[in-house]
Amino acid sequence: MGISNDSNGDSHSHAVAVNTQDATTPPSESQVTREVPVKGIDGKPTAGIMSRIWYAVTWVPPACRYDPENPPKLTLALNILFGIACTFTVANLYYSHPLLNILAISFDISQERASTIPTVAQAGYAAGLLFLCPLGDIVKRRPFVLLLMAFTATISLGLCLTKSFEVFAALNCIMSVTTVTPQIMLPLVGQLAAPNRRATAIAIVVSGLLLGILIARLLSGIVANYTSWRNVYWMSFALQYVILVLLYFSMPDYPQTNKGMNYFRMLFSILELIVKHPQLVQSCLIGFFVSSTFTSFWTTLTFLLSGDPYNYSTVVIGLFALAGIVPMLSGPFFANRFTDKFHTHVSVLTGQSFCLIGIAIGTYTGKITVAGPIIQAIIFDFGQQISQVANRTSIYSVDPKAASRVNTAYMVCVFCGQLMGTAAGNNLYARGGWILSGSANIGFIGAAMVILLLRGPKETRWVGWRGGIDLRNKRDDDDVSPEPQRQDVSPGASQAEQTESSTPGLEDTASHQQGDEEKGDVQQPAVSGHVSGQDINNFDKSNAKEEA
Repeated sequence: MGISNDSNGDSHSHAVAVNTQDATTPPSESQVTREVPVKGIDGKPTAGIMSRIWYAVTWVPPACRYDPENPPKLTLALNILFGIACTFTVANLYYSHPLLNILAISFDISQERASTIPTVAQAGYAAGLLFLCPLGDIVKRRPFVLLLMAFTATISLGLCLTKSFEVFAALNCIMSVTTVTPQIMLPLVGQLAAPNRRATAIAIVVSGLLLGILIARLLSGIVANYTSWRNVYWMSFALQYVILVLLYFSMPDYPQTNKGMNYFRMLFSILELIVKHPQLVQSCLIGFFVSSTFTSFWTTLTFLLSGDPYNYSTVVIGLFALAGIVPMLSGPFFANRFTDKFHTHVSVLTGQSFCLIGIAIGTYTGKITVAGPIIQAIIFDFGQQISQVANRTSIYSVDPKAASRVNTAYMVCVFCGQLMGTAAGNNLYARGGWILSGSANIGFIGAAMVILLLRGPKETRWVGWRGGIDLRNKRDDDDVSPEPQRQDVSPGASQAEQTESSTPGLEDTASHQQGDEEKGDVQQPAVSGHVSGQDINNFDKSNAKEEA
């Protein structure tokens, strides 16, 4: 005849059993036996020990919970945190590159067999790009990112401890599959950033991504040169868990964008997006050729510097990565001052021009003076980043609800370009040396320029320059600041009042929409080339209400 309660008074306890003295008296709400379900990532009740572990992992701190009336903003601090997370996540793919000879000695295998590690890592990364990245369109991004990072960091522990080469290679492949966190964050940033600051926000994350590629080789070479190679992976393990904790308490719980979509239907829709959007195809082809020159240059540079007339050591060659850090860090400033002000065509062409100049200088002076490759590394990396940021800014406006799938299509093309650049660069260098491989890179950049100029900035078809050549970015005039994402109104204000106060001049449009609703004939607006912060805001609100 007493109340059986959870010893901790926890609101997540499974049940509270109650016996009442008077059966005729209806029990109060606090006395009714209740089953408090534990909800998983999909919002459905679950039970058992595993469900409680799952609940603990996917629990959202109060400060990170989504409020449809006051959606979380993409602050500069969160933007930089995403960039840092990308740096030390993508670095997992490149830590092994300077260690191949050391790994061959440690595992007592041939160098040829050790060289398969980067290959299996790239294969795993390709699988993650194709099969995991599109999930960003149908699941909540916060738990998805956290689970991927936790899994990847834990796999790093196995790399620190294993004494078997087969296990080491297998763990590298598995870890690479889940090292796609940056490709989940980039579409999210493109969706959340205000239109007039989208390029700047994307540039911060892209800078972190490219920095990870270079800094991984640098840190790995230095650490392995003075300590054990296993300390490289201990360092990676610690850094990833530090970032995981920071994201756990900082990353907002953004709603799903395509609730209930079938996974296989989603994969097939990637092909539909490619057929439907000429802008996406143009960006993918440009990304293919520009990325091929990046891997071709950095691969053949090692051959040039390690042979005559330079004969540099591995450590000195690794220091050349520092030449690419400065332009990568300056990318966000250029995006803020230039890319956000003009149409992405201007930035893509500007980036390609920098790439062309840098490659020409390095190719035809590299055998004479080491200053040639250094100048090429600085100018070329700067141009490559400008082009990539502008390309991503362009594709994320194609279909806001399919940002992850659009990013998957783009990254698959970029990845294929990197593979082609590596293979072509090595083959051409073996046949004709540094000048022949560099001349091929000039041809790749030329092909990217032709693809860009075949279709104008206002063209809606596959080829042509219809719509004029006005290169000024209209988003700069329409969205001066990200204020539309903030709702500075009283709690009792209606949705119409909130929209009217944040976006003046919409009275006529609202009245027409109301008339259409009364007739039962409401048309959804077509997705334009650019999406305003208010559009994303309204979509998030409606999606959150559906979940509720």
